[in-house]
Parts: sequence; structure tokens; C-alpha cells
Amino acid sequence: MVENRKSLRYQTLARARIEGTEGETLLKDLSITGCCVECTMYMDIQPNAQYKIAVFPETAAGIGEFELLAESKWVRTSGYSCEIGFAILKSPKGRLFQRYVDYLSWRSSLGAGASAAL
Repeated sequence: MVENRKSLRYQTLARARIEGTEGETLLKDLSITGCCVECTMYMDIQPNAQYKIAVFPETAAGIGEFELLAESKWVRTSGYSCEIGFAILKSPKGRLFQRYVDYLSWRSSLGAGASAAL
């Protein structure tokens, strides 16, 4: 699949929680303009609706929890998993969000071999 994105997406190991839904999800990728989350259960996410997403970065990042206000753009279900794409509208704790994107950028610049050791 060819992806036309404004900003490069970085893979992440963060956990996420979408307000108004049950359970936690995995934050698959993140950029300053959008993100994709994955869950193993059905989530009733409405298209083009706004959601608050709490992000819990992996411990190695050394960055605390932050929140994003995002708009759902697409939902894709496949077997036992569900992926949801969001456009990020704002982050009340913007400094933590920016630090996390910077960390992911730095980690991806190390290359696959080096980042696997982290």
C-alpha cells in the first residue's frame, strides 16, 4: 500500500486508551499530524468524530503520559484486530508529545539493528 502522508510516521510500542471506549490499545505509529492505533476488540469509533487519546510511552523513552485530541479518519477490521487512523488536532501537553515524536525519530535513525537492542 502506498501512503501519501504529510509527515513521516514512526513505529512505536506505546499503549493508548481512547476516551469512551473499553480496554487499551496499542499505538502502532505516530507523527506530529496523525497516528494509528490497533486493538484486539471491536471499538465503536465514529468517522470524523473527535476523541481524546491517552498515550503511555514505552519506559525506555523516559517520557510521561500525555493526551491527544484527534479526529478519526478510518477504521479497518481484519479477523481479530481493528486498526483506526486519526488526524491529530492538538495536544494539551504539547511538550511531552513533541519529545516523544523526537525520541521516535531519533530511535528510527539508529537503524533496525540498533533500535532492536533498545
